[in-house]
Amino acid sequence: MSRVTLLQWQMLAAVVDHGGFARAAEAIHKSPSTLNHAVHKLEEQLGVALLEPVGRQVRLTESGELLLRRARQLLEGAEVLEDVAGRLAEGLEAEVVLAVDQIFPPDALAHALEVFSATYPYVRVQLHETVLNGGIEMLYDGRADLVVSGLAAQGFLGEPIVTVNFIAVAHPEHPLHQLGRALDLRDLERHRQLVVRDSALRQSMDAGWLKAEQRWTVSHLATSLDMLERGLGFAWMPETLIQPALAAERLQPLPLVAGGIRKAPMQLIHRDRDRAGPATLAMAEALLNSVTLCCEAAYDSTASNE
Repeated sequence: MSRVTLLQWQMLAAVVDHGGFARAAEAIHKSPSTLNHAVHKLEEQLGVALLEPVGRQVRLTESGELLLRRARQLLEGAEVLEDVAGRLAEGLEAEVVLAVDQIFPPDALAHALEVFSATYPYVRVQLHETVLNGGIEMLYDGRADLVVSGLAAQGFLGEPIVTVNFIAVAHPEHPLHQLGRALDLRDLERHRQLVVRDSALRQSMDAGWLKAEQRWTVSHLATSLDMLERGLGFAWMPETLIQPALAAERLQPLPLVAGGIRKAPMQLIHRDRDRAGPATLAMAEALLNSVTLCCEAAYDSTASNE
């Protein structure tokens, strides 16, 4: 058990910050004698001289500087603890569970989390990067507060958040690009398609699979992208994810007669909007706003490049 209290450290910090006992007493509404007694008691308990006189003022000794620097960390931690306790008492959630489909623009997700953290730095975030039915399953099971998905959830109302373009692509040296003509379904069926596995545990689906004779199924879009750039297959990929690879010509769109671009409208779905706490509502707002900002930035960048 510590013999020293936070109040004693607060009083010492006040004396140092205000340049003496009289000014500190006026600032924190204590008498100079109370401050003097608290600091001397602190020195006695620690067995270390913390202050030394300099004319009519006082300053920290070398030991005092070290100890007060450490003490300020304790004081800041105590303030944070009280702030978190107050927010919890007002109904603030300790944690927000977010399930986001991997096709959601990564820049928008990162920006939303950054904005959210600036307002609620001590609310934990559980981010689940899902595929297809994975997020919807978490919603049905009550395991997610917010879900961003390209699929509808029966019994829930979703709010449109963004439409993601999928582009059929392959490495420039892939055999499909060597045909030198427009491609149809029969051409694709003869080659390996890369598909991302549904993360749902119960009702998984094979969205986008063309029943190609060869199929590799992976668990993450990043793995699919890596395999595409190695020339190991073709796939429909989110435009926001492959823009750098397209610009560097590591990937090229397939010249399909139809279906080369697919659109996937995404929704933001609350588990229970009426009972959502302030942190969950703030996360939802951050996601909606970040999509607008990031899409505008992407448009401005494309326009300037043209």
